[in-house]
Amino acid sequence: MAAEILVVGAGAAGLWCAEVAARAGRDVLVLEKTPRTGTKVLASGGTRCNVTTTLGPDEAARLFGTAGERFLRHGFRALTPRDVRERFEGWGVPLEEAPLEKVCPSSGNARDVRDALEGAARGAGARIVLDAPVVSIERDAERWVARTSDGGSHAAPAIVLAAGGRSYPGTGTTGDGYGWLRALGLDVVDPVPALAPLTSPDDWVHELAGIAWQGGEVRLESGAGAALQRRRRPIVFTHRGVSGPGAMDVSHHVGRAAAEETSPDLTLRVDLFPDLDREALRGELIASSGLPGAPRLQRALAELATGPMPRRLFDAIARQAGCAEDARVNELGKPARHALVESFKGLSVSVDGTTGWDHAEVTAGGLSLRAVDPRSMRVNGHPGLFVIGELLDVDGPIGGLSFQAAFSTAELAGRALAE
Repeated sequence: MAAEILVVGAGAAGLWCAEVAARAGRDVLVLEKTPRTGTKVLASGGTRCNVTTTLGPDEAARLFGTAGERFLRHGFRALTPRDVRERFEGWGVPLEEAPLEKVCPSSGNARDVRDALEGAARGAGARIVLDAPVVSIERDAERWVARTSDGGSHAAPAIVLAAGGRSYPGTGTTGDGYGWLRALGLDVVDPVPALAPLTSPDDWVHELAGIAWQGGEVRLESGAGAALQRRRRPIVFTHRGVSGPGAMDVSHHVGRAAAEETSPDLTLRVDLFPDLDREALRGELIASSGLPGAPRLQRALAELATGPMPRRLFDAIARQAGCAEDARVNELGKPARHALVESFKGLSVSVDGTTGWDHAEVTAGGLSLRAVDPRSMRVNGHPGLFVIGELLDVDGPIGGLSFQAAFSTAELAGRALAE
């Protein structure tokens, strides 16, 4: 089947790009591996789907790291988070803001997002073929040819690869695109799980399973003590380690280290009171020692947190500081008070990996950004080839950032193809 433009993958990026190009009058054919469009969209955000962020374009781009920010800056300005919101609302999907800078459909249903994307693409004139797994792509004279598992082939002067990464493989994103890109001689950064829960060998961490802490800041450190990333986000202790946005946002570093080292030497330090510096926290402890009834430590510290500290969490902190779990504030000497402050400001959790691809929300790694024009998503040296979305070596934190990157890169490719 021939077309002007082939789009491989009917996910968030592929459908967006198809709509932009088809709306400009181009003949677009979308090939989707699975029996439905937007399979991963339907599973995202706990099926709620965070379509973008409340942050401005430059602030959002900075959350992708130095290389990611430089690459995405133009795209995020060309299609801002505000533009994404207006586009969905124009498609009949009311949105609302949620905690952690998220923007979700007011219905709380990811299906509304998927239906809007598919409806917009089809309404613009894009043709979508389902159950059409692409097994290879190749350049044939002036055309790109995508061959499918049923022996069929589809040709067009331009092709957009939007096949996704390896996260949530059950939705069809099994990393097929990496092989196609490598076969073309392109540099692909080995993919690793990102936005995945962390695993820890520490038994005391597993004993805290089910406990959440809302107001903390996490800092991931290398074995040499260098800070790899900080995030001020909630965490949740699990029977395997630590989850929640704070832990998951730094997981790409862990995934990379686990892929490169047999036993990665990483530590997650949790600052339970980021609004108080060490001197202020020390002062609070000293002041508490003069309260009537000589309160126990857990009671004295309850007023400093966003809510009462669970007893199991407090006991773990006290043990790490070498303090008696039932100690009273006025019984602490200066060394014990110092150790307790250090534990509250940097509770140390050993980290040895992530829970892997089945629990990863996105992929870190992909086509090297050096191979792509950041203003059009054209692949350098390969006329007519475009790569967008998660297949690129960009990954951001939780909060609609990955969808924003998918939409912005798709918008740029769609505009370039419309020319």
